[in-house]
Amino acid sequence: MSKQLYTLEFPVRCSPSILYEFLATPSGLSEWFADKVDEKDGIFYFGWNGAADKAEVLEKEQDKFIRFHWLHVPKEEYFEFSIDKSEITNQTILVIKDFADKKEIKDQSMLWDYQVKELFHRLGN
Repeated sequence: MSKQLYTLEFPVRCSPSILYEFLATPSGLSEWFADKVDEKDGIFYFGWNGAADKAEVLEKEQDKFIRFHWLHVPKEEYFEFSIDKSEITNQTILVIKDFADKKEIKDQSMLWDYQVKELFHRLGN
């Protein structure tokens, strides 16, 4: 069964440049996403409680977005953090795109929700 793309949006009270540092740098990602994060030649190495995974950076634009591809999943799947601005409220919005089996989207969304709460805690939101 092929996985499908889903999108989550979270309003954030901080500037896009500060948020981007937490989304696109090893030091920022290790604050909320993984226990340990290293990067070498565009490959990010993530560690959680003894488990490890690797993702390559497919595309990025400073203060706008970064797209990763886990090296163990099909090439067309990725996860992406992008930073948007609400035209109405001028609020910064974190947009997360990821892939999951249809029946797992709810659980995966809850996991992202938990992770983003940790990010907000680090940002002082």
